[in-house]
Amino acid sequence: MRILHTSDWHIGRSFHGHSTLEALAEVLAVLVAQVRAHDVDVVVVAGDVFDSATPAASAYTLLTDTLVALHDTGARVIVTSGNHDSAARLGFQARLLREGIHVLTDPQKIATPITVSDIHGPVHFFGIPYLEPAIVRHHWPEATLRTQAQTMAHAMTLVNQGRASHPGRSVAIAHCFAAGVDATAGLEREVRQGGLDVVPLSVFDGPDYVALGHIHGRQQLSGSVRYAGAPLHYSFGEQHKPRGSWLIELGADGLSSAEWLELPVPRRLVTLTGTLDEILSDDNVAAHHDAWVCAVYTDALPQTEPMRRLRARFPNCALVQHEPAGAEASDERSYAQRLRAAVTDEERIEAFLVHVRDGQGATAEESALIREVLDDRVRAEALV
Repeated sequence: MRILHTSDWHIGRSFHGHSTLEALAEVLAVLVAQVRAHDVDVVVVAGDVFDSATPAASAYTLLTDTLVALHDTGARVIVTSGNHDSAARLGFQARLLREGIHVLTDPQKIATPITVSDIHGPVHFFGIPYLEPAIVRHHWPEATLRTQAQTMAHAMTLVNQGRASHPGRSVAIAHCFAAGVDATAGLEREVRQGGLDVVPLSVFDGPDYVALGHIHGRQQLSGSVRYAGAPLHYSFGEQHKPRGSWLIELGADGLSSAEWLELPVPRRLVTLTGTLDEILSDDNVAAHHDAWVCAVYTDALPQTEPMRRLRARFPNCALVQHEPAGAEASDERSYAQRLRAAVTDEERIEAFLVHVRDGQGATAEESALIREVLDDRVRAEALV
């Protein structure tokens, strides 16, 4: 059986104010062609199909067109929800989809697989939607589920119980931050709280293959546990990471091969560093005129209208940063710098408290209260 593992489409995401919908449609069309060319039996999409819990109509259109195109190749399609998705919105139309397209968003059905058979017998696909502990712990009151790591471990226990009652080969699909991955700083919206929510690799023992989503770069954690990454570059921090998907083959005894299928990059990304005049040189323009450009200029003083000057030479300049050469590093960050560095809501609140309290952050009691309020907000948003 041939399985294509993809994830993190993030339909509807913008790139420094620019729509990515057209570029993503181009890349997904190539992915569909690869599915047809390689005679893929099952396409697995491991979460973060949309970039927002409230996607625009155009995002739904692209998803529908892509799922129909994949189905028309003859492949089965299995989709799970990620932390960017609204499980309710992604799953509401699951029953309306044509046979052969499965959208798995119900945590109570983790132990119930989608079964696809080949000449060697059944392959059971267990989909784990993104599980926010504050939302799902009431489903399993007997378990202690305060962290993402605990919740994923419990979910994999359910998967292995399902495997025990469904003999044959198996594939698990999940969306989380697993131990040992190389994340892109500031890009993947955190599913961790401190360091406690990194999921140990041993949690995924059991299935013949584990298809993970959430990390935007290709990762191989073991022979059978992998991230496919996003099909499009969504950050300059990703510019050197390849785009593509894993072509997995299961033989009679389990995983037999894994091949990386490259996807095209509609517009490459480049970071140019130097004085503004150096960045604007004819050589740079000739080499990078059509690329997305991040310009990091090192002049001692801020320059006048740098973005206007850059876009006159690089039409797709998306980001400009001033980092003076020789500036001494300082441990003292401004409120704006702390806020820009914050990834989670807790970190943003902490940055505010440090700012207004002369360096004093939240106490242990306040941190517990903040966590409780944020959990209540997550529950409320999940019902929208």
